[in-house]
Amino acid sequence: NFLFLDFKGIAKEERTKMADFFEATKTKCINAPEEPFPLNPLSFIDNINKTNKLVGINKFVDIIAKYSNLGKVQQQTLKDAVLEAFNRQISGEYPSLQEVYDIILEKEGKPDSLTEVMSRLTDYELFASKINNPDTFLNNNYYLSLSGELDSTVRFTSVFLIINYIFNVFSNMGSTEVNEDNREMRYVLMIDEAHDLFRERKSLEILEVILRKMRSYGVSVFLLSQGIAEYNTANFDFSQECETAFLLPINDMTNTKAINKFLGLTQKDSVIASRNLEKLSNGQAVSNIKEYPRTSVFEVVQYYKEK
Repeated sequence: NFLFLDFKGIAKEERTKMADFFEATKTKCINAPEEPFPLNPLSFIDNINKTNKLVGINKFVDIIAKYSNLGKVQQQTLKDAVLEAFNRQISGEYPSLQEVYDIILEKEGKPDSLTEVMSRLTDYELFASKINNPDTFLNNNYYLSLSGELDSTVRFTSVFLIINYIFNVFSNMGSTEVNEDNREMRYVLMIDEAHDLFRERKSLEILEVILRKMRSYGVSVFLLSQGIAEYNTANFDFSQECETAFLLPINDMTNTKAINKFLGLTQKDSVIASRNLEKLSNGQAVSNIKEYPRTSVFEVVQYYKEK
């Protein structure tokens, strides 16, 4: 199964155009905030083991704090509120973000940056308040479109709550087996307009961990972008963590240094690759995939052509 994260938001016309793709791949398209995403971002937390519960709550607080610039006192307030929300669940269910927010209002009584971010996350109803079966999310295919009208704090916080959930669920399962150099796969996470994540400096640390560890748990992460310059930041070179690169006609064809790093090319191969990249047409690519020569041009199977 897979999750496709779309940062730019999907227009109604585009959604209609892609209807047959969604149907053929059994994918549910959710356009937030018009419809809540079927996930409780708190449900990755262990609600049985006390120590594991505190570890999970701290992870949740870190994500909220990272994108909202919360102070130490506010972080402790959020932590206490989440713990209290769990303690109030008599039936063993997971609390909702709304329930956590209500407890914060009980404790705080005045507006601040914590109440502001929690208010936005709950007012927009980006996440379903109650999920009867947490496995529903990972056992289905989803295309999540985040409207560009949402403010950046809400968009990034929501995305990383989802990514954190996926990471924790599969890390708890442990690594998958490797058979003849091929790792067994459990899930695919696709992030479109990935350069939006790279521009946000707060997200780089989390992304680094995800790229470095997630694939060992059988989760394949696809980062899609119009160019490759964004993958190399001042603090971290993401190209070193991308196991396989597919270069279609991109914006920065002349960035030979980045291209060589992505494809692992020698100086001699670099010249050949540059010539081939200049000749690429739509639907063609050069890649470092091991089953194909690195500098050769090949046709990419595209759904709209194959259907």
